[in-house]
Amino acid sequence: MQKITVLCVGKLKERFYLDASAEYSKRLQRYCRLEIAELPESRLPEDPSPAQIRQALENEAAAITARLPKGGAVVALCVEGRACSSEELSRRLQELAVAGKTQVTFLIGGSVGLAEEVKRQADWKLSMSPMTFPHHLARVMLLEQIYRAFQIQQGTRYHK
Repeated sequence: MQKITVLCVGKLKERFYLDASAEYSKRLQRYCRLEIAELPESRLPEDPSPAQIRQALENEAAAITARLPKGGAVVALCVEGRACSSEELSRRLQELAVAGKTQVTFLIGGSVGLAEEVKRQADWKLSMSPMTFPHHLARVMLLEQIYRAFQIQQGTRYHK
């Protein structure tokens, strides 16, 4: 069984995000060993300078790098990544499993994204959309898409 880790910068606070995340986490238990790890988000002032943003990204990058499992596949969610269909995500997860990559870690940055050094470590850069979403919503969307990917592999009617 694949282990899927969603490594997130920032903590969910809003009840609706918590409920949605919990629902997909529960659904995914049948298909993978899911771990959601939350790392602290660096506090930034209302109008941060480029230097403050760079420092925040460096701090978050250190925390992310320390938590990356050895030997697994790393997928960074970032705007410059490549978008894919639900079917392609399903196929890629299946290909990773067949190739012996039983550990897949998805990275979701904080409100200012991910540091370039973290993106360079990724095996795959994935864009959810060219639109901008709150990073907390991105977590829910990612969990739903991972669930959908397993449903596609199972051939269920969930994915129409």
